[in-house]
Amino acid sequence: MKVMIRKDSKGALSAYVPKKDLEEPIVAMAEPGMWGGLVTLGNGWQLDLPPMAADTRLPITVEARRIAGDTD
Repeated sequence: MKVMIRKDSKGALSAYVPKKDLEEPIVAMAEPGMWGGLVTLGNGWQLDLPPMAADTRLPITVEARRIAGDTD
């Protein structure tokens, strides 16, 4: 699924899923740099993000895979 990752003015990361019109904060990351690992959203969803350079500029839209979490 397409997911837009962005950072607000306070440095907090969030993910927006346009198909679901859902925006949630990223509350946990498996990898220190976020890319190439699982992230957990505020609603419990876990997304597997693609590997990318640590200095990737945000906002960016990526193809992520939903692993687990609350139902739709």
